[in-house]
Amino acid sequence: MNLSVLDFVILLVVAGICGAVAKAIVGYSHGGCLTSIALGFIGALLGTWIARTLKLPEYIELMVGDQPFPIIWSIIGSALFVALLAWLTRRPTRWYGRRWW
Repeated sequence: MNLSVLDFVILLVVAGICGAVAKAIVGYSHGGCLTSIALGFIGALLGTWIARTLKLPEYIELMVGDQPFPIIWSIIGSALFVALLAWLTRRPTRWYGRRWW
């Protein structure tokens, strides 16, 4: 796989947008641009694996260089991964025995 510098920048931007959309869907706001890019890539791997396992079609693919990037499955996979992260890193609620009337 040969990517030019422009193809790599396009891939980073698309992955960042997919990760940011997934964070917005779930409501998880930790991290910034680099987190969104990482979530986009992880979501693309996870979403594509789920789609191939369930034999689901690829809906929207963006060709970056000579490789397809699955937009829909990246957002779905990222949203699932972000939901798992949000669930694992939630703060425990503390109960001190007080009642609020």
